[in-house]
Amino acid sequence: MQILHVPCLDDNYSYMIIDQATKEAAVVDPVEPHKILRVAQENGVQLKLVLTTHHHWDHAGGNEKIKLDIPEIKIFGGSIDNVKACTNKVENGDKLSLGADISILCLHTPCHTKGHISYYVTGKEGDDPAVFTGDTLFVAGCGKFFEGTAEQMYQSLCITLGSLPKPTRVYCGHEWIYTVKNLEFALTVEPENMKISQKLLWAEQQRRNGIPTVPSTIGDEFETNPFMRVDLPEVQEKVGCNSPVEALGKIRLQKDNWRG
Repeated sequence: MQILHVPCLDDNYSYMIIDQATKEAAVVDPVEPHKILRVAQENGVQLKLVLTTHHHWDHAGGNEKIKLDIPEIKIFGGSIDNVKACTNKVENGDKLSLGADISILCLHTPCHTKGHISYYVTGKEGDDPAVFTGDTLFVAGCGKFFEGTAEQMYQSLCITLGSLPKPTRVYCGHEWIYTVKNLEFALTVEPENMKISQKLLWAEQQRRNGIPTVPSTIGDEFETNPFMRVDLPEVQEKVGCNSPVEALGKIRLQKDNWRG
Protein backbone atom coordinates (compact mmCIF):
# COMPACT_ATOMS: atom_id res chain seq x y z
CA MET A 1 0.00 0.00 0.00
CA GLN A 2 1.40 3.34 -1.10
CA ILE A 3 -0.06 6.70 0.00
CA LEU A 4 0.75 9.90 -1.87
CA HIS A 5 0.12 13.45 -0.65
CA VAL A 6 -1.44 15.77 -3.24
CA PRO A 7 -1.36 19.40 -1.98
CA CYS A 8 -4.48 21.32 -3.05
CA LEU A 9 -5.81 24.86 -2.61
CA ASP A 10 -3.93 26.82 0.07
CA ASP A 11 -3.65 24.23 2.83
CA ASN A 12 -5.65 21.14 1.83
CA TYR A 13 -4.43 17.66 1.09
CA SER A 14 -5.96 15.10 -1.18
CA TYR A 15 -4.45 11.65 -0.86
CA MET A 16 -3.96 8.87 -3.36
CA ILE A 17 -4.02 5.30 -2.04
CA ILE A 18 -2.36 2.84 -4.41
CA ASP A 19 -2.58 -0.93 -4.45
CA GLN A 20 0.88 -1.67 -5.80
CA ALA A 21 0.04 -5.19 -6.97
CA THR A 22 -2.71 -4.07 -9.37
CA LYS A 23 -1.91 -0.35 -9.82
CA GLU A 24 -5.49 0.47 -8.84
CA ALA A 25 -5.97 3.63 -6.79
CA ALA A 26 -8.46 5.50 -4.63
CA VAL A 27 -8.34 9.22 -3.99
CA VAL A 28 -9.51 11.01 -0.85
CA ASP A 29 -11.23 14.41 -1.34
CA PRO A 30 -9.99 15.24 -4.88
CA VAL A 31 -10.86 18.95 -4.74
CA GLU A 32 -8.53 19.81 -7.65
CA PRO A 33 -9.05 16.97 -10.15
CA HIS A 34 -6.40 18.13 -12.63
CA LYS A 35 -3.75 17.57 -9.96
CA ILE A 36 -5.13 14.14 -9.15
CA LEU A 37 -5.17 13.08 -12.80
CA ARG A 38 -1.58 14.26 -13.24
CA VAL A 39 -0.39 12.29 -10.20
CA ALA A 40 -2.28 9.20 -11.42
CA GLN A 41 -0.65 9.46 -14.84
CA GLU A 42 2.82 10.01 -13.35
CA ASN A 43 2.43 6.87 -11.25
CA GLY A 44 0.78 4.73 -13.91
CA VAL A 45 -2.32 3.98 -11.84
CA GLN A 46 -6.00 3.57 -12.64
CA LEU A 47 -8.36 5.60 -10.45
CA LYS A 48 -11.23 3.42 -9.26
CA LEU A 49 -12.68 5.09 -6.14
CA VAL A 50 -13.26 8.54 -4.65
CA LEU A 51 -13.50 8.56 -0.85
CA THR A 52 -15.25 11.78 0.21
CA THR A 53 -14.96 12.65 3.89
CA HIS A 54 -17.67 15.34 3.91
CA HIS A 55 -19.71 17.70 1.78
CA HIS A 56 -17.79 20.97 2.23
CA TRP A 57 -16.67 22.41 -1.12
CA ASP A 58 -12.96 22.25 -0.29
CA HIS A 59 -13.27 18.47 0.01
CA ALA A 60 -16.14 17.44 -2.30
CA GLY A 61 -15.91 20.32 -4.78
CA GLY A 62 -13.95 18.31 -7.36
CA ASN A 63 -16.23 15.28 -7.45
CA GLU A 64 -18.37 16.36 -10.40
CA LYS A 65 -15.35 17.17 -12.57
CA ILE A 66 -13.53 13.91 -11.77
CA LYS A 67 -16.75 12.01 -12.61
CA LEU A 68 -16.83 13.74 -16.00
CA ASP A 69 -13.18 12.83 -16.60
CA ILE A 70 -13.59 9.22 -15.43
CA PRO A 71 -17.28 8.26 -15.91
CA GLU A 72 -16.85 4.77 -14.44
CA ILE A 73 -15.32 5.96 -11.16
CA LYS A 74 -17.27 5.24 -7.95
CA ILE A 75 -17.72 8.18 -5.57
CA PHE A 76 -18.37 7.32 -1.93
CA GLY A 77 -19.75 9.62 0.76
CA GLY A 78 -21.79 9.64 3.95
CA SER A 79 -25.44 8.72 3.50
CA ILE A 80 -26.69 11.89 5.27
CA ASP A 81 -24.00 14.28 4.08
CA ASN A 82 -25.27 15.59 0.71
CA VAL A 83 -21.97 14.85 -1.07
CA LYS A 84 -21.79 16.14 -4.63
CA ALA A 85 -21.80 13.50 -7.40
CA CYS A 86 -21.98 10.67 -4.86
CA THR A 87 -22.70 7.33 -6.53
CA ASN A 88 -22.38 5.08 -3.47
CA LYS A 89 -23.61 6.20 -0.05
CA VAL A 90 -21.96 4.57 2.95
CA GLU A 91 -22.84 3.99 6.58
CA ASN A 92 -20.69 3.32 9.63
CA GLY A 93 -19.13 -0.12 9.35
CA ASP A 94 -19.42 -0.48 5.58
CA LYS A 95 -16.41 -2.18 3.99
CA LEU A 96 -14.85 -1.48 0.59
CA SER A 97 -11.94 -3.05 -1.24
CA LEU A 98 -9.27 -1.75 -3.59
CA GLY A 99 -7.10 -3.90 -5.81
CA ALA A 100 -5.74 -7.16 -4.42
CA ASP A 101 -4.69 -6.21 -0.91
CA ILE A 102 -6.41 -3.08 0.41
CA SER A 103 -9.48 -3.02 2.67
CA ILE A 104 -11.34 0.17 3.58
CA LEU A 105 -13.61 0.47 6.63
CA CYS A 106 -16.03 3.41 6.69
CA LEU A 107 -16.32 5.11 10.09
CA HIS A 108 -19.08 7.62 10.82
CA THR A 109 -17.35 10.50 12.65
CA PRO A 110 -19.99 13.24 12.92
CA CYS A 111 -19.84 16.73 14.40
CA HIS A 112 -18.00 18.88 11.86
CA THR A 113 -20.78 17.69 9.52
CA LYS A 114 -23.60 15.30 10.32
CA GLY A 115 -22.52 12.61 7.87
CA HIS A 116 -18.72 12.96 8.05
CA ILE A 117 -16.95 9.70 7.20
CA SER A 118 -13.39 8.72 8.09
CA TYR A 119 -11.81 5.87 6.14
CA TYR A 120 -9.66 3.26 7.92
CA VAL A 121 -7.41 1.56 5.40
CA THR A 122 -5.37 -1.63 5.81
CA GLY A 123 -3.04 -3.34 3.37
CA LYS A 124 -0.79 -6.36 3.41
CA GLU A 125 0.68 -7.68 6.65
CA GLY A 126 3.55 -5.43 7.63
CA ASP A 127 1.90 -2.22 6.39
CA ASP A 128 0.88 0.16 9.17
CA PRO A 129 -2.82 0.96 8.82
CA ALA A 130 -3.95 4.47 7.92
CA VAL A 131 -7.03 6.56 8.62
CA PHE A 132 -8.20 9.51 6.54
CA THR A 133 -9.96 11.87 8.91
CA GLY A 134 -10.98 14.86 6.78
CA ASP A 135 -11.90 17.70 9.12
CA THR A 136 -12.75 15.60 12.19
CA LEU A 137 -9.22 14.97 13.50
CA PHE A 138 -6.26 17.23 12.69
CA VAL A 139 -2.71 17.03 13.97
CA ALA A 140 -3.17 18.25 17.59
CA GLY A 141 -6.66 19.53 16.81
CA CYS A 142 -10.19 18.84 15.64
CA GLY A 143 -12.74 20.43 13.33
CA LYS A 144 -15.23 23.06 14.34
CA PHE A 145 -18.61 21.84 15.54
CA PHE A 146 -20.54 23.14 12.51
CA GLU A 147 -23.30 20.51 12.57
CA GLY A 148 -22.85 18.67 15.86
CA THR A 149 -22.14 18.68 19.56
CA ALA A 150 -19.29 18.08 21.98
CA GLU A 151 -20.81 14.68 22.74
CA GLN A 152 -20.58 13.71 19.07
CA MET A 153 -17.02 14.96 18.73
CA TYR A 154 -15.99 13.06 21.84
CA GLN A 155 -17.50 9.88 20.38
CA SER A 156 -15.83 10.50 17.01
CA LEU A 157 -12.38 11.35 18.37
CA CYS A 158 -11.92 9.44 21.58
CA ILE A 159 -14.10 6.39 21.01
CA THR A 160 -14.32 5.73 17.25
CA LEU A 161 -10.90 6.97 16.10
CA GLY A 162 -9.35 6.45 19.54
CA SER A 163 -10.08 2.72 19.37
CA LEU A 164 -7.87 2.26 16.30
CA PRO A 165 -4.40 0.76 16.81
CA LYS A 166 -1.91 3.30 18.16
CA PRO A 167 0.44 3.00 15.12
CA THR A 168 -2.40 3.93 12.74
CA ARG A 169 -1.19 6.77 10.52
CA VAL A 170 -3.50 9.81 10.57
CA TYR A 171 -3.98 11.66 7.28
CA CYS A 172 -6.08 14.79 7.83
CA GLY A 173 -7.57 17.30 5.43
CA HIS A 174 -5.49 20.36 6.31
CA GLU A 175 -2.02 21.09 7.65
CA TRP A 176 0.87 23.63 7.47
CA ILE A 177 -0.61 26.54 9.42
CA TYR A 178 -3.13 24.22 11.09
CA THR A 179 -0.51 21.93 12.63
CA VAL A 180 1.69 24.68 14.05
CA LYS A 181 -1.24 26.73 15.34
CA ASN A 182 -2.88 23.67 16.87
CA LEU A 183 0.30 22.79 18.75
CA GLU A 184 0.76 26.39 19.91
CA PHE A 185 -2.79 26.32 21.26
CA ALA A 186 -2.26 22.89 22.85
CA LEU A 187 0.56 24.42 24.89
CA THR A 188 -1.87 26.96 26.34
CA VAL A 189 -3.90 24.02 27.69
CA GLU A 190 -0.91 21.97 28.91
CA PRO A 191 2.14 24.28 29.07
CA GLU A 192 4.22 21.64 30.86
CA ASN A 193 3.57 18.87 28.30
CA MET A 194 7.01 18.26 26.81
CA LYS A 195 5.61 16.03 24.05
CA ILE A 196 3.67 19.02 22.73
CA SER A 197 6.70 21.31 22.95
CA GLN A 198 8.86 18.80 21.11
CA LYS A 199 6.28 18.23 18.39
CA LEU A 200 5.87 22.00 17.90
CA LEU A 201 9.61 22.42 17.34
CA TRP A 202 9.52 19.49 14.92
CA ALA A 203 6.50 20.90 13.04
CA GLU A 204 8.14 24.31 12.68
CA GLN A 205 11.26 22.64 11.27
CA GLN A 206 9.18 20.55 8.86
CA ARG A 207 7.43 23.68 7.65
CA ARG A 208 10.71 25.56 7.12
CA ASN A 209 11.96 22.62 5.06
CA GLY A 210 8.74 22.26 3.07
CA ILE A 211 8.10 18.76 4.43
CA PRO A 212 4.58 17.63 5.46
CA THR A 213 3.68 17.22 9.12
CA VAL A 214 1.16 14.58 8.04
CA PRO A 215 0.81 11.75 8.85
CA SER A 216 0.60 11.77 12.59
CA THR A 217 -0.45 8.62 14.45
CA ILE A 218 -3.30 7.82 16.81
CA GLY A 219 -0.67 7.24 19.51
CA ASP A 220 0.86 10.68 18.92
CA GLU A 221 -2.54 12.33 19.11
CA PHE A 222 -3.26 10.80 22.51
CA GLU A 223 -0.01 12.39 23.73
CA THR A 224 -0.29 15.85 22.14
CA ASN A 225 -3.88 16.60 21.09
CA PRO A 226 -5.87 18.30 23.87
CA PHE A 227 -9.17 17.19 22.33
CA MET A 228 -8.13 13.54 22.64
CA ARG A 229 -6.70 13.96 26.14
CA VAL A 230 -9.94 15.02 27.82
CA ASP A 231 -10.34 11.69 29.63
CA LEU A 232 -7.35 12.69 31.79
CA PRO A 233 -8.39 14.27 35.12
CA GLU A 234 -5.47 16.70 34.93
CA VAL A 235 -6.70 18.07 31.59
CA GLN A 236 -10.26 18.39 32.90
CA GLU A 237 -8.91 20.22 35.95
CA LYS A 238 -6.93 22.68 33.82
CA VAL A 239 -10.09 23.83 32.05
CA GLY A 240 -12.30 23.70 35.14
CA CYS A 241 -14.48 20.77 34.08
CA ASN A 242 -15.58 17.48 35.62
CA SER A 243 -16.23 15.31 32.56
CA PRO A 244 -14.46 14.59 29.28
CA VAL A 245 -17.35 15.85 27.14
CA GLU A 246 -17.59 19.09 29.10
CA ALA A 247 -13.82 19.55 28.85
CA LEU A 248 -13.83 18.93 25.11
CA GLY A 249 -16.56 21.53 24.60
CA LYS A 250 -14.71 24.04 26.78
CA ILE A 251 -11.41 23.51 24.93
CA ARG A 252 -13.16 23.92 21.56
CA LEU A 253 -14.68 27.20 22.75
CA GLN A 254 -11.27 28.38 23.93
CA LYS A 255 -9.75 27.44 20.58
CA ASP A 256 -12.52 29.27 18.69
CA ASN A 257 -11.73 32.44 20.64
CA TRP A 258 -7.94 32.03 20.66
CA ARG A 259 -5.86 34.48 18.65
CA GLY A 260 -2.43 32.88 18.55
